[in-house]
Amino acid sequence: MKLPQQFEIGVLPVQNTTLFPETVIPLAVGRERSTRAVESALATEEKLLACLTTKNENVTGDDATPADLYKIGTIVNIKRMMRNEGVMQLIVQGMDRFEILEWTGEQPYMKAKVMILPPLHRVDEEEIEALKRNINGMIQEALTLMPQVPMEVRLAVTTQENPIQLAYFLASVLDLGVETEQKMLESNTVDGLLGLTHAALARELEIMQIRSKISSEAQHEMDKSQRDYILRQQMKAIQKELGDDETGEKAEGEQLRERLEKADLPDDVRKEATRELKRMEQLPQAAPDYHVIRTYLEYILELPWRKSSEEKLDLNEARKILDEDHYGLEDIKERILESLAVVKLRPDSKSPILLFVGPPGVGKTSLGRSIARALGREFDRLSLGGMRDEAELRGHRRTYVGAMPGRIIQSLRRVGVNNPVMMLDEIDKLGNDFRGDPASALLEILDPAQNNTFRDNYIDLPFDLSNVFFIATANQLAPIPMPLRDRMEIIGLAGYSDREKLNIAKQYLIPRQIKENGLTDKQLEITDTTVNLLTARYTREAGVRQLERSVGNLARKVALKVAEGLKEKVTITAEEVKGYLGAPRFYPEEARKELPAGVATGMAWTEMGGEVLFIEATLLPGSSGLNLTGQLGEVMKESAQAARSYLWSHAAEMGIDPQMIKDNGVHIHVPAGAIPKDGPSAGVTMASAMASVYTGRKVRSDTAMTGEITLSGLVFPVGGIKEKVLAAHRAGIRRIILPDRNESDIEEIPEDVRKELEIVPAARISDVLRAALEIEVSQQPIIPYDFESTPTSLENIKLQGSENRE
Repeated sequence: MKLPQQFEIGVLPVQNTTLFPETVIPLAVGRERSTRAVESALATEEKLLACLTTKNENVTGDDATPADLYKIGTIVNIKRMMRNEGVMQLIVQGMDRFEILEWTGEQPYMKAKVMILPPLHRVDEEEIEALKRNINGMIQEALTLMPQVPMEVRLAVTTQENPIQLAYFLASVLDLGVETEQKMLESNTVDGLLGLTHAALARELEIMQIRSKISSEAQHEMDKSQRDYILRQQMKAIQKELGDDETGEKAEGEQLRERLEKADLPDDVRKEATRELKRMEQLPQAAPDYHVIRTYLEYILELPWRKSSEEKLDLNEARKILDEDHYGLEDIKERILESLAVVKLRPDSKSPILLFVGPPGVGKTSLGRSIARALGREFDRLSLGGMRDEAELRGHRRTYVGAMPGRIIQSLRRVGVNNPVMMLDEIDKLGNDFRGDPASALLEILDPAQNNTFRDNYIDLPFDLSNVFFIATANQLAPIPMPLRDRMEIIGLAGYSDREKLNIAKQYLIPRQIKENGLTDKQLEITDTTVNLLTARYTREAGVRQLERSVGNLARKVALKVAEGLKEKVTITAEEVKGYLGAPRFYPEEARKELPAGVATGMAWTEMGGEVLFIEATLLPGSSGLNLTGQLGEVMKESAQAARSYLWSHAAEMGIDPQMIKDNGVHIHVPAGAIPKDGPSAGVTMASAMASVYTGRKVRSDTAMTGEITLSGLVFPVGGIKEKVLAAHRAGIRRIILPDRNESDIEEIPEDVRKELEIVPAARISDVLRAALEIEVSQQPIIPYDFESTPTSLENIKLQGSENRE
């Protein structure tokens, strides 16, 4: 239909939309003035209307004035009209653009004289082609982001060759805004129209991409949430089928929250636990941190922050318990009772930290159990032997994989109270390496001034350790660092005498082994002579651990016979022990009935107790040096040198010909060369052996000795007197030479042993030689050395061997 260049026509104001030529769109008309305009158009044969867009979206068709409308619009042809509840539903098709020349009326509907605008002209064909291609590319990209667009619309867009119609079509389907659409309608060139379309489409495409991204992320989160929800529902269903209804119904977080509310926790602990619980509840169950926090909270809830054992300390009852559990050890029991008395009188005082030092099997650990029983507290034992990682005491930080609390916190959780008796066993076996120094951590744990706020790396909350009664055990004092040793009250436990072992075996070991092996007193009897034989030939220890194993072996062999049908009581005598246990395992040194010249009996301390050893010396004619063999340490080598130098310088006083010392070298050998030996206590023994070989006089065979010597002839005190004397007594020796300053240690020797001994105190080497060799040392002035004719001893000494026995 060709329209005249200028003509008068009814005007239909439209809101929020712009009509374009060659486009078909629906319109809904309900207002009175607009309805009359449509009816007037329908009454003509052409059914034409001039559509103008309102500048303000709030202006309606009844209120619009010429000033409220744009001047350029589109002539449309009404293709279809339907009435529905007073509203006219129109389908219109755009024909040509027009411009208002003048308004001719506003009632009963708006009329104006319009002019049809000429077709759009082209300015730059290349630019038009470039814009068209870009627009086609963006359309393809936009269609991939809008899978819901119908197929016919896709075909209409992608197959459109006319760039003007394509631009008008895109403007009609996209929501570009009234201003942009009006600018596109008012454009007089194809270049300008495509430029506006390109810019609008690019902006719309960017918005589509962002919307697609947001939609994709939202969908992903929704899918994950749905998946988690389904899995949780399945897990609950499985737990319900397994009968775990409570867990299936309640979330873990709720259960932990209820436990936190009921638990008796300090305020700072509750605050931290609540914070961690909230953090856990924000995590999905599949997250690794979820399980880390849950395990952490379980630890917090199970630790005895304010739970203590009820104290029921009765010193009479404690004394009774210690006497029941341990034979002898009177001094040790008394010191323990003194410590407990302080605890009773001052409950608010810091518990003493006891350190039991002694050989294996003397009852250190069982003493700790007895103290716990006397106090009415829980008991737990930690073995520190071989521990090299500081984290084993302080715990690992929770950031590490497999992190867990330290042994102290684990022990407290195990016993369930915050005031147990905690035994730190083998504290002298602590090590250290690149993973830290556990001894340094122990300094804080055992220090009463610091351990009330002990902070484990895993728990990371202060825990009060001041109520814990710490007891440590060690075989030796030397390996324990001095700062750690200063924290503790040292109580030494020496070995047992044979008589004590016999009584311990009769009162504790034999009844216990008979019971543990399913026997009764009426089925097995072990005689005293059998116990003495086991002590002397089948064990080599200061304690009674190996003795109990030997008794246990006998009990098991008798249990076999009883199980096979034996009815009679079995009494094991000393003569029958070999048949049960085989040949004796040890042959301890026995006192020799007669010692040749150059041999002296010494006494040594070992970790297993005491031992007797015979030090031998012999002359080496034609030599002038000093040979030492027997795995001797540096201290024993120095003692040998000092002894030889003293004898040489005091030869005249002892009736020794200095020329013989000058013309002969000497070889000193300490037997059991496979065992390292070190320590100063063999000085007097080596001096006696060399004096014997120089003088040709024999050392008394019933005499053993110990003591350190100096170059000026003094005898210094040494340690381990009880163990050494007991070993000599076991070997049959009844005469002992001791440093006079060790006389106070004689009280430690059991009275029954002491009564059988003659103890000779010695202040100088001359006293030792007088007692051992029965030499009357003269009081003549010392004969000076002939240094020019005497070889220097240090230049000719050949040193051999190394350490570990005193």
